[in-house]
Amino acid sequence: MIIKKYLAKDMNEALNKIRQELGKEAVIVSQRKIKPPGMFGIFSKKVVEVTAAVDKIKRNDSYKYEKQDVSESVEALKRLIGSQRFQEKKNLDVKPEVEKPESDIQNNIIKEMSEMKQMLSNLTAVSNNKVRQQSRVEKVLLENDVRDNIVQEIVSEINGMKDERDEFEKAREVLSNFIQVNTPKIAGPVVLVGPTGVGKTTTIAKLAGKLALIEKKKVGLITIDTYRIGAVEQLKTYAEIMNIPFKVVMTIKEMESAVEDMKGCDVILIDTTGRSSKNVMQISELRAYIEKINSNNIHLVISCTTKAKDIADIVKGYGILNYENVIITKMDETSTYGSILNIVSSAKKPISFITTGQSVPDDIKTLSSTELTKLILGEDSIC
Repeated sequence: MIIKKYLAKDMNEALNKIRQELGKEAVIVSQRKIKPPGMFGIFSKKVVEVTAAVDKIKRNDSYKYEKQDVSESVEALKRLIGSQRFQEKKNLDVKPEVEKPESDIQNNIIKEMSEMKQMLSNLTAVSNNKVRQQSRVEKVLLENDVRDNIVQEIVSEINGMKDERDEFEKAREVLSNFIQVNTPKIAGPVVLVGPTGVGKTTTIAKLAGKLALIEKKKVGLITIDTYRIGAVEQLKTYAEIMNIPFKVVMTIKEMESAVEDMKGCDVILIDTTGRSSKNVMQISELRAYIEKINSNNIHLVISCTTKAKDIADIVKGYGILNYENVIITKMDETSTYGSILNIVSSAKKPISFITTGQSVPDDIKTLSSTELTKLILGEDSIC
């Protein structure tokens, strides 16, 4: 790495010098205004001092391409600091017409050392960024909104594979092992929980249609989502079309009664109110209803369009409900599927179903880990 210092009357002049000598790849490490060096500099206008660095340089034919590591850059900086100390001492020995107080000289040296330290830090950052090259898989995962820490974990596993397979072939194996898929037995009370707006009501209607119309099971519908009149009416309409029993529950006691009334059903699908994962009181209230249902078949519903930070909050907030599976909705509303990995990584639970549109009951399905992997790597799409 080449490190050079330039003096110019202004920044434009300095940049022209740097471009001519070091080229367009040069990086500005530091800049400041100083008095020109020499004993008469104190009577002159300040000039711009710019320190620049470049990985390699070719100037005329006398220069060969050079590439030095950070340790060589450190040595260069040490030499630069040493020369500046010598210049300070030399200026003191000359005894200029206007002597600087000793405290000012010490402050200047301290300031200079601080600037050199910052320069070294900047150079190290520049060097590290240039040395580390992203792999093709890493770029694809980051472009698909997979969290950085998950990407690094996957890349680390890929790099640990010593065989000669293609990088993407290794990635498919790692991701397929990373993603758990479960096809649970849908029987007895089945509860869907999750925040507002993720599509719980539509999803429960799709499940009801799949079970009642396709698998010919006896299905009952219960909702405790009385906060949204539209949700109640929507489910009621679906229940009437499919000719299945439907009940609206307002209290915990009513919940016990509704479940008892539907004990002859193969499956009882229960829609819950969307709650904020940060509202502990609301989540605890929902937990009280679920405990009365006595269900081991609880699914957390999360939209594929949910941001990574929000996914972590939702998973943490709903953790007290002891859900066993995750349903990922709205797969048709995005072109990147990295959130699948973010959800699986945060929840540590298998994916039971995904939804891919508004059509009831068609747009709900189970995909294998291999199929989900292809989506994440951009090798396939929903639409």
